[in-house]
Amino acid sequence: MKKTIGIVILAAGQGKRMGTDTPKPLLIASGKRLIDFPIHEAKMFCEKSNLSFLITAVTGHKRELVNEYLGQHYKDVATVFQKEQLGTADAIRSYFAQQKAGKDYDYTLILCADTPLIRSIHLSFLWKNLLSQNLDAVAATFIADDPAGYGRILRGEKGFRIVEHKDASEEQKIIDEVNSGLYIMKTDYLLSHLAEIDANNKSQEFYLTDVFKEEANVAPILFDDYKSFVGVNNPDQLEEVFLELNYEKIYDLKKNGVSFYDSSCTYVDWDVKVGAGSIVYPNVSLRGNSVIGKNVVIDSGSIIKDSIIGNQTTINPYSIIEKSHIGEKVSIGPFARIRPDTEVGDNSKIGNFVETKKAKLKKGVKVSHLSYVGDAIIGEETNIGCGFITCNYDGANKHLTEIGKGCFIGSDSQMIAPVKIGNDCYVASGSTINKNMDDGDFAIARSKQEIKPGLAKKFIKKKDK
Repeated sequence: MKKTIGIVILAAGQGKRMGTDTPKPLLIASGKRLIDFPIHEAKMFCEKSNLSFLITAVTGHKRELVNEYLGQHYKDVATVFQKEQLGTADAIRSYFAQQKAGKDYDYTLILCADTPLIRSIHLSFLWKNLLSQNLDAVAATFIADDPAGYGRILRGEKGFRIVEHKDASEEQKIIDEVNSGLYIMKTDYLLSHLAEIDANNKSQEFYLTDVFKEEANVAPILFDDYKSFVGVNNPDQLEEVFLELNYEKIYDLKKNGVSFYDSSCTYVDWDVKVGAGSIVYPNVSLRGNSVIGKNVVIDSGSIIKDSIIGNQTTINPYSIIEKSHIGEKVSIGPFARIRPDTEVGDNSKIGNFVETKKAKLKKGVKVSHLSYVGDAIIGEETNIGCGFITCNYDGANKHLTEIGKGCFIGSDSQMIAPVKIGNDCYVASGSTINKNMDDGDFAIARSKQEIKPGLAKKFIKKKDK
């Protein structure tokens, strides 16, 4: 029979030291909210351990924002409300009072929303120790270089207890084994001791750590990698966590065949995927849910956000691609801006200082330089000359430009949308097109050139000597 576990994520804190109005669980690191990490890792742990689980977040400060986010992204995560910030034991009491099903689970796992470096492997190690030693409760601990602010671990002959920093004696403050805030307990044990906890301490809060007692069947489980338990309580710790996540992500990509020329100044969000054989140059930022194919080259200064990049494509320096789909064997940039809802077909070229928006460029299209393509469909193998503009906005509405396949559009041409150009058409340089063209048509729309012999001197001004 499957064991069952109730997972409680403590997400009620205000995070005053962060200096922001954003509730701490919704702060961003590596393209994700802090609370995303414990939810994901807890689920992985349960799947690996064959556990039936229920996840509940205890929210408090700006709970409406946290609840809204969780409701939009996690249909299987419940929420309860901690009305006042009276300590971690009060948060767990709120959980059991409002999440009635929580009492029916065999075990309870408690972790914090602001510890994004904890992984399922840590939870599994804690779980195995609980079972193998037949314990009632375990707490993850680590050795801190600077234990100030952490609860100290006081080991007894049988069990242990935790003394919070404010309540510790000078002798106890010397102890460097500290509490991580990560626990697994038998639910019956937790419930039986939860009611006994009082607020007789310097903070006048109800500490969940008081469930651990020296005479009880409980144990601290010491971990070597202290960095995994870093909590985010100030901007410096948020930056520390971001850099550690970035290092971990890039390290994983390297193991899977991605090359980085200087990963110390390259940033890759947690959910980004990059195919083997790809090369990432310095000062690149890969964000959101981007998927980069195999053997892709992404040159310096480029930013790719929530986009798909096909195999063997080259992103030249300082190009920005957002919410778009780039095909295979495409060349982008340098200094190109690919705005949302752009699709670029295989073997196409988007050159320097080209901007696209809501444009569909089919296979083999070339827009080589200094052009704007917005609200447009361009057919296969069409060549767009320098300085081309789709005039898509009339001051109130956007309109579509359609250009067929195999066309040649000369430099410095404009399309006044809505307009439709057929296949195999030729538009002479310097033309402004506002009428539809049928297949094979030629168009030229220029003012007649006039030459006035000798008249230049009237307009040329020379500097006074």
